[in-house]
Amino acid sequence: MPTNTEIVHHALDRITAEYVFPERTADIGAALRRRLEAGEYDALEGPALCETVTAHLQEVCPDKHLRLLWTDEPQDLDPAAEDEGRSAFLALLRAENQGIRRFEHLDGNVGLIDVGRIADADEGARAIGAAMELVASSSALVLDLRGCKGGSPEGAAMWCSYFFPDDQVHLNDIYERRTGSTRQFWTVAHLPAPRYLDRPVYVLTSALTFSGGEDVAYTLQAHGRATVVGETTRGGAHPTIRYPVDRHILVTVPAARTINTVTGTNWEGVGVVPDVPVPADQALDTAHKAALRHLGA
Repeated sequence: MPTNTEIVHHALDRITAEYVFPERTADIGAALRRRLEAGEYDALEGPALCETVTAHLQEVCPDKHLRLLWTDEPQDLDPAAEDEGRSAFLALLRAENQGIRRFEHLDGNVGLIDVGRIADADEGARAIGAAMELVASSSALVLDLRGCKGGSPEGAAMWCSYFFPDDQVHLNDIYERRTGSTRQFWTVAHLPAPRYLDRPVYVLTSALTFSGGEDVAYTLQAHGRATVVGETTRGGAHPTIRYPVDRHILVTVPAARTINTVTGTNWEGVGVVPDVPVPADQALDTAHKAALRHLGA
């Protein structure tokens, strides 16, 4: 079983090799090594170690994706079995109905879809399509991302694709440090449900909305396809890779960064700023009323 010092050093090795801003890694490493030498981590166990190291990482580099995570499920440490956390992520999505928590038909023929995670575009396509099929005949849509914890960039592009007429919309790019390449994300050509066009869309956000949920909100807002209602989101725009550094501890390393094609930037550190700022618990009522006004109901 590795010591806390070994765990932190292993995490730093991954951060140094993979973090999307390599110029920051020297300061990160120096700060954590000073704390190691001072014995600040010696008495910490499990979740407490993860929480403390994460706080120190973000103190030096305020990137909300840069952290240690505790998992009750033991991780496979065999490098040959490493899949960068994808298997665990897909299993989580299967257990959570591909992130789709609720559908509701509101008064005035307004549809509501509550999304807790952004599914993978491959495995989640049918579930996303099923949700969009349920709202296909509505006159307006509320997409509730207030509790959305993140997810897949490919899934975010699929969700956004439903609100554009074809595959000709360049949504955003993702630059990856490891390869030095930039991947373009466009609307998807073929979808398993009808596109949702020429009708108002309202996206609900909260201070908890994060990562993939922010991607959907920011992209639809930037492209003028949705009105964002609620609170400014957490501000995590860097796609990450998860690496096991212990049987129960993962380091999440932001290995890429998103670049929106409209704004030329992203929501890292600042969050998605709503068009209609209201407390999160009032966002649904506010958006529903706005939809009814738009529809003349």
